[in-house]
Amino acid sequence: MRILLVAGAYNSLTQRVHAELRDHGHAVAVEVTPESHDVVRAVGRHEPDLIVAPMLKAVVPREVWATRTCLIVHPGPVGDRGPSSLDWAIHEGAGEWGVTVLQAEEEVGAGPVWATADLPVPRVAKSDLYRNELSDAALDAVLTAVERFASGSRSPADRSGPPSAPGARRRPPMRQETRRIAWADDPTETVLRKLRAADSQPGVRDELLGGEWFLHGGHPEHRLRGRPGELLATRAGAVCRATADGAVWLPELRARTGPGAPRACKLPAVLALAGRMPHVPDLPAPVLCPDSDATWSDVRYREDGPVGVLSFSFPGGAMSTDHCRRLLNAYRAACERPTTVLVLGGARDFFSNGIHLGVIEAAPDPAAESWANINAMNDLVEAVLTTTDRLVVAAIGGNAAAGGVMLALAADEVWCRSGSVLNPHYRLMGLYGSEYWTYSLPRRVGAATALRLTEDALPLSAERARDIGLADRVVECAPADFAAEVTRLAHHEAHPPGAQARLVAKKDECERREAATPLSTVRERELAHMRRVFFDPEAPYHALRRAFVRKDVPTGERLPHIR
Repeated sequence: MRILLVAGAYNSLTQRVHAELRDHGHAVAVEVTPESHDVVRAVGRHEPDLIVAPMLKAVVPREVWATRTCLIVHPGPVGDRGPSSLDWAIHEGAGEWGVTVLQAEEEVGAGPVWATADLPVPRVAKSDLYRNELSDAALDAVLTAVERFASGSRSPADRSGPPSAPGARRRPPMRQETRRIAWADDPTETVLRKLRAADSQPGVRDELLGGEWFLHGGHPEHRLRGRPGELLATRAGAVCRATADGAVWLPELRARTGPGAPRACKLPAVLALAGRMPHVPDLPAPVLCPDSDATWSDVRYREDGPVGVLSFSFPGGAMSTDHCRRLLNAYRAACERPTTVLVLGGARDFFSNGIHLGVIEAAPDPAAESWANINAMNDLVEAVLTTTDRLVVAAIGGNAAAGGVMLALAADEVWCRSGSVLNPHYRLMGLYGSEYWTYSLPRRVGAATALRLTEDALPLSAERARDIGLADRVVECAPADFAAEVTRLAHHEAHPPGAQARLVAKKDECERREAATPLSTVRERELAHMRRVFFDPEAPYHALRRAFVRKDVPTGERLPHIR
């Protein structure tokens, strides 16, 4: 069946629906349609059998829904309406939520329901929930709706369906007045709930150190105390701010800009506040911060017998020069531990998306920061590639892209949660790529497939990645169960004598490959391409990077159709 996906942005859910529908044998085209007239033009270009809108901000025009079935994915249960559905669910502390696939009609959100699915609402950020529990439920509902449409088992005119969920109602857009944090009065749990409901968009608008900012992300601090609203400390680029009864860590800020001014990008809080920061102590977490430690750290380590798990969680999956260096230090420390298997990753949500385009964009010299960042990524990947005294498993609990995929491929095995989406390419950012991809990717999938993956620049489901050899295992579990399931599976790999035999073979293979093609040669060849791009001010990379971090479209450029 010919299916057209229309979306306000090619976001994580759109990518997953795209990949999964292709896996099911459908011919799928994707168009980014930020305005209603874009939807009309997209339909005219493709003449689809069915239209699916995984994430659409524009209203579907009558001339489209009156002539073709258009299925809208709404991130709320049956009967719920409004553009801030998930925000309200988190803000109000809902424990269960839903996803509804309904048909576009005159009244927004009032069409017949084609499918629905329930999901739990753990205490995580909205963006994390959206990419994981909600994505799982939405994918199930979309596949059900598409199957019903294709089989003809349900008529577009059939309005029978499940009743509205208890408490479901029309909800207004959530405004900043509702999100506002009252630092003198709001307890920590209320502050965190407001921050979670606004992450990653639009953030919580706030005043701090004489400026207006949008706060992104938040983690509890259980020891530090101070005057409500006061900055208490820094750690790993985040700032700690006192609440009415405790404190929270704020990892990222985005400056509020005036009308007509370019949108600012999200940055590590300390970097965003550069020049304004008062003198507060920097309190780094231990290099191997144990899971049992109640303090916040974006890099953690736990050990379970012969299995070590080094997990990390960086906002948006972006890894700055500092992120890479700190993770490399932790990786080296983990390799000093007496384990047989080291799991790299294992956390829910993003594994890695490669270099940090926001930090690069904000740097005084973006070319120099690009260069520093890619070299720091390469140092980390090289450390993984050259580890021969233990088995290394890359455990991808969420999505991964570009250099993040190549970081995973440096491990001996790649395990993906069933809801993961991989984008093993750099082309859409105008880059050749590094992270030893010309060594690792062909070794995994063969030269021909490696070329196709990097040129086609299409997302892959976890199952498809396994089928072509990009991944070794798909872990079928809920997002919340991924860490425990990966640890359990890693124990099976740690038993002698099988583990020892694999280590001997691994060491021999590394020596053979190094003799044939030294890693230093691979690195130099890739970085020669990257240097030319980074230090060429006319290279498309600079405009594409700027557009990406500022959520804009480069002037004069048109988003490609993605098939």
